[in-house]
Amino acid sequence: PSSHPNASSEPARARTRSPAGSSSSTHAAQRHGGRVSRRWLTPLLAAGVLSLTPAQATTAPPLTLTQQAQRAEVIVRATLGALKTVKEGDVTYQVYPLDVAEVIAGDPATLPQFEGKPALFVLQGTQDLPALTPKQEVIALLYARRLDSPLVGFSQGWYPVQGGKVTAGGPESPITDPAALRDAIRKARGAQ
Repeated sequence: PSSHPNASSEPARARTRSPAGSSSSTHAAQRHGGRVSRRWLTPLLAAGVLSLTPAQATTAPPLTLTQQAQRAEVIVRATLGALKTVKEGDVTYQVYPLDVAEVIAGDPATLPQFEGKPALFVLQGTQDLPALTPKQEVIALLYARRLDSPLVGFSQGWYPVQGGKVTAGGPESPITDPAALRDAIRKARGAQ
């Protein structure tokens, strides 16, 4: 008799055979005296659980305005153009051309281009992004290369200008004036 908690007096072969007959798990169980080795069981269970878990939304750690400004490759005040859908190979992007009113840092020409203008290329289906609306005026802190989201901090580098105001900074030092936000970004970037 075995000291294994699930052991019985039945022969190992009878315990592991499925009603339909032998299977690969039966063979594995037979090689290990009627039980599946824990070395194999844990990864198999983990793989099964992971395969049942729905895809999670992408998140980024919270970044301060200073961190966003330092990570951004291009920072502009711009208005979003009409949404276009662009397929490149197997990848589909939602594309928003930018009408750049002011360059705060970097070179907008290094951004992906669409119809001769710098543009935001956002991977279609990307979740947890801020609302991107045609004709929306924004101060945008951007990566120059194509990623799921071109916004610094995945969605944090996005400051809509509504009624001539923005919402930025923390509760202890809020920034509502777009010019003050521009100045804070330039200060955070220092000599960059």
